[in-house]
Amino acid sequence: MRLNKGILFSPLVMIFIHACGISQNVLPVPDIDLPNRPPGAVNGSEFYAKSLGLNLEDREEQIVKEITSGNFPDFMRNWVRINCSIVIKDGKNVSAFYHVMPDYLMIGSDVDFFRVPMRPQTAQKIADAFGCFLSTSKICDDIFDAAVVQLEPFPLTQNRDSFSTFYLHNQMIEKQRKGKKGLIAGIKKNVIISSAVRPNRVAIYGWQKIAGHPIQPVYAGHVDWYVDYSHGIRLVHRTIYVNNKAMDYRDVLKDPELKQLLSNEPGVMNFFAYPY
Repeated sequence: MRLNKGILFSPLVMIFIHACGISQNVLPVPDIDLPNRPPGAVNGSEFYAKSLGLNLEDREEQIVKEITSGNFPDFMRNWVRINCSIVIKDGKNVSAFYHVMPDYLMIGSDVDFFRVPMRPQTAQKIADAFGCFLSTSKICDDIFDAAVVQLEPFPLTQNRDSFSTFYLHNQMIEKQRKGKKGLIAGIKKNVIISSAVRPNRVAIYGWQKIAGHPIQPVYAGHVDWYVDYSHGIRLVHRTIYVNNKAMDYRDVLKDPELKQLLSNEPGVMNFFAYPY
């Protein structure tokens, strides 16, 4: 078992951890080895300033470079366990759990970070690098229900696709968050995988209000190069534990019964990742 900086813990130590009441829900996932933040890496405000004049292609390249190198806050390495269960046709209960990042993809340090919207292709590159996948609409709902920090959406109506608006929205969220820590939801629309996705399109969903009702239903009408301030990327680790058996998320979504653990769409999922 790894805690924080990749430190290995023996079974006896893990017994001690449980005996002391430390929740496994906030421990990093055992088999994920995310890179440490590089010394001298730019913080969120610095990344915004240096990227302000870049075109979309160059900016997206920089986003991939920064995040895959480990330039994101340490608290983003504290994966959160999400539990779910279903009853299948024979009446048997199936329980499962998986792990998600506590917030949307961002660049910077623990004290100066920028939740940066990005194209789905960029998000997919990062997800692949970290052994993850993008949320489904059901996963978004389950995350919202489990979130300890639920905030009301903050819609903006002008310059929605401006990089300056991306950063402004991040600052608005931080004022709203007021330093609250833990799994957060309600602050972004989610870029998701969905069978509704057609070639050269992106699907978005979410922005739940406090009552849990999303402002944005599943929508796959935007072209896949479109990105605006409201878009967020939540990474989900691709290993799903179904009745304590490790399964890849694709295999779960392909199963006519088990797919209900991760998806509430009709039929079996036929879209698993954005091509790039």
